[in-house]
Amino acid sequence: MAAEIERKFLVNGDSWRKLAQGSRYVQGYISTAKQATVRVRIVKDQGYLTIKGGTVQYTRSEFEYPIPVEDAQEMLDTLCDRPLIEKMRYRIEYGNLIWEIDEFDGVNKGLIIAEVELSDEKQLIELPIWIGAEVSDNPKYFNSNLVKHPFTQW
Repeated sequence: MAAEIERKFLVNGDSWRKLAQGSRYVQGYISTAKQATVRVRIVKDQGYLTIKGGTVQYTRSEFEYPIPVEDAQEMLDTLCDRPLIEKMRYRIEYGNLIWEIDEFDGVNKGLIIAEVELSDEKQLIELPIWIGAEVSDNPKYFNSNLVKHPFTQW
């Protein structure tokens, strides 16, 4: 089984911006049931279909498959809940880890979250200076929940 171990944090300031360039992501959710979410995503010219299980502490099952970008666009247009999630994702190497910073657009504009994937839930991590409060345990920051309750409506 594929597992994703991930921690999420709010981002402080703008000092992180000079460290990386971003890629535009557009994603939508076909299903956001508690036990599993089904997501469609387009990054550059590649589509992806992802199925994620429920989260227990920092871990959940994750299965991601590349699909033709035309299929992904059709699914986004016809099968996904609205609004779609729009964001720029920046990747920053810090210490021995890769941090992914999502700067949301659209109805989630103003929200910036940093995520880091770990190999073990107890793995120690060195936090960059631009990392703020941890929100790993707060489901309102899950992308699938930002569809139902966008950041600009909090």
